[in-house]
Amino acid sequence: MVRIFRHYIPTAFVLLGVIEALILMLSVYLGVSLHSWGGDAAIIHDGSLFGQSLLFSSLMLSAMTFMGLYQRHMREGAGGVLLRVTAGLILGLVLLSIIYYVFPGVALGRGESVLSSLVALVCIIAIRFLFVRYLDDDTGNRRILVLGVGTRAMAINNLLRRKTDQRGFTIVGYVKFPGERVMVEQTIIQHDVTLLELSTKYQIDEIVVAIEDRRKSFPMHEIVDCRMSGVDVVELLSFFERQTGKVMIDILNPSWLVFSDGFKYGVLRVYSKRLFDIIASLLLLLFSLPVIVVTIIAIFLEDKGPILYRQVRVGENWKLFQVLKFRSMRVDAEGDGQAQWAMKNDSRITRVGSIIRKLRIDELPQIVNVLRGDMSFVGPRPERPVFVEQLSESIDYYSERHRVKPGITGWAQICYPYGDSEKDSYEKLQFDLYYVKNYSLFLDLIILFQTAGAVLWGKGGR
Repeated sequence: MVRIFRHYIPTAFVLLGVIEALILMLSVYLGVSLHSWGGDAAIIHDGSLFGQSLLFSSLMLSAMTFMGLYQRHMREGAGGVLLRVTAGLILGLVLLSIIYYVFPGVALGRGESVLSSLVALVCIIAIRFLFVRYLDDDTGNRRILVLGVGTRAMAINNLLRRKTDQRGFTIVGYVKFPGERVMVEQTIIQHDVTLLELSTKYQIDEIVVAIEDRRKSFPMHEIVDCRMSGVDVVELLSFFERQTGKVMIDILNPSWLVFSDGFKYGVLRVYSKRLFDIIASLLLLLFSLPVIVVTIIAIFLEDKGPILYRQVRVGENWKLFQVLKFRSMRVDAEGDGQAQWAMKNDSRITRVGSIIRKLRIDELPQIVNVLRGDMSFVGPRPERPVFVEQLSESIDYYSERHRVKPGITGWAQICYPYGDSEKDSYEKLQFDLYYVKNYSLFLDLIILFQTAGAVLWGKGGR
């Protein structure tokens, strides 16, 4: 894993992004050459072709990110990948056409752009095929030794049971310590020699500490010996944080929150995030204005009811505010005054509402909340006070998600489906805590790109 601004990214995906960026740039040069070789009138290019190839690569890479091609747990087969790559390149061509229209001086010829895209399509599909084969091959995986065989160690296989969840590492075995009850079914290694000897014997790259009771059998000197000999040592919580992008509440202890890195709230962070919120909100407002107008007309024509829906939500530091949304339910959706979760196939949702909720258009008025300062563009979704009270009583650390401003979109929204129960809130809180702990503008940008992809593919709305 590579950690960029406190966010974990698989090394293989970083390498894939670099390779595909270079391929996209080289595709421009090859596309121009093929266009000239085909006998068409060649457009004379000077040194600016490098800039054009850089623009082509940046936009295509962005479009492919929109399509979800850099999600670490993407489970689609060859057909799905082909569809996403093709859709990404088409979207990139549309964006290029807009830029070429506005700035004709940077434009490639139409034939050159098409040929460059075709070359890129063939090369990227080939690279993706090799990449998937590389990921499924355990040869280059980090070899991990788990200390412990109890319930904490068992959580690794329970929570990372899919092949896609285990990409990048291989569990060599679990070391049993005196007094531990065996809960794992995988390879158990007896602690009959030192941990350093075990690490050398099994060529271990990393040790994950998952011992149940550290007061009785914690081999501190042996672990220090391994660490000083070049073997990485990580706590189970940090291991899960890195591999899953969330903070596991069921094994969370306060000392980890106190001593782990993150949860930093400096002045620079506050002002840079506020500037980012304003710029992102104004850009979204500019590009979504036609959609907003059409939505207003559609809601009014359907039942002549109010266009906007106002609802009290809990914001940063538990401050209450009124969130704005396009009304997607009947006017009498909560006629009895009781707060209700939005359910799948909810009969209270109008025809227009079902569309705008699926595409998340109903969230657009929250741009006003962001500009007011009630919300951020990216952050945990704001919840209603009655739900916050209920969930804070039943879920540990739930109140910690209100340490930051709520957002229009967030890490939990792109990592977990729409939630309509306490169990879903529990799962989403783990992603929210990861965001609160590891926030950066870099993570915000990743969330925005993946949100755009989720909207394009119709995921997450209800």
